[in-house]
Amino acid sequence: MKTTIEERWGTHPNDVKHYDTAQLRKEFLVEKLFALDEVLMVYTHNDRLIIGGAFPVNGSLKLETVPLIRSEYFCERRELGIICIEGEGIVTVDGKEYHMGYKDAVYVGRGSKEVVFQSKNKANPAKFYFASSPAHTAYPTAQITSEMRRTRDLGSSETSNKRILNQLILHEILPCCQLQMGLTELQSGSVWNTMPPHTHSRRMEAYFYFKVPVEQAVCHFMGEPQETRHIFMGNEQAVISPSWSIHSAAGTGNYTFIWAMCGENLAYDDMDTFTADKLR
Repeated sequence: MKTTIEERWGTHPNDVKHYDTAQLRKEFLVEKLFALDEVLMVYTHNDRLIIGGAFPVNGSLKLETVPLIRSEYFCERRELGIICIEGEGIVTVDGKEYHMGYKDAVYVGRGSKEVVFQSKNKANPAKFYFASSPAHTAYPTAQITSEMRRTRDLGSSETSNKRILNQLILHEILPCCQLQMGLTELQSGSVWNTMPPHTHSRRMEAYFYFKVPVEQAVCHFMGEPQETRHIFMGNEQAVISPSWSIHSAAGTGNYTFIWAMCGENLAYDDMDTFTADKLR
């Protein structure tokens, strides 16, 4: 069993204006989050968010603490959200099993001492994407069932951004501190997500793109609204979005993405929106 974590520093928007493509990708793109029988993580200093992936095939994987967070166990001072993106598996939290399939989610409260990932079928192993933020109090661990999940039909085919938003971890659904997560599915013929784009200075966000077809890509747009930049991304890659940055993308085919937010404000619609004609 192997656990690996990478550290990313915060950035100032004035500095990012001078980044070339290589530097932009180095600071914000997470190219690999899944490796056979490993847990991979990235820690960003933007609101101390951790994103990661667990890919248990030949046995179970324990979510271990790492020296970077200096805690006795991973969730000692953190809350955690887990979403199954492939296969079927089991997440065990302090001895209690949560059976998960595609789009199923589990919220793990602060103080949970042991989190274990397992696949039900080695021939079709589960992949678990997760995000974690610091937590000021402990709320109960809970599975977000299909009945609890909130969905929104957004966009339209005329603007190439018809999509289904699945809200999974929100304080309106279950008690949580600052972590919010959901999954958005682009519909056939639509390629734009989060259009018109927005910023929210009270929280940061990370996007994880998956179900990107072979030889296709997603072009993620970031930066200040009047000083945008782009990063081409492949399947099962993530991007860190600071609070000052827009976050939007267009793909060369249909794709799905998971958004994870943390910060001081839990109001989902607290954002500053910019119509496409205002972007530069």
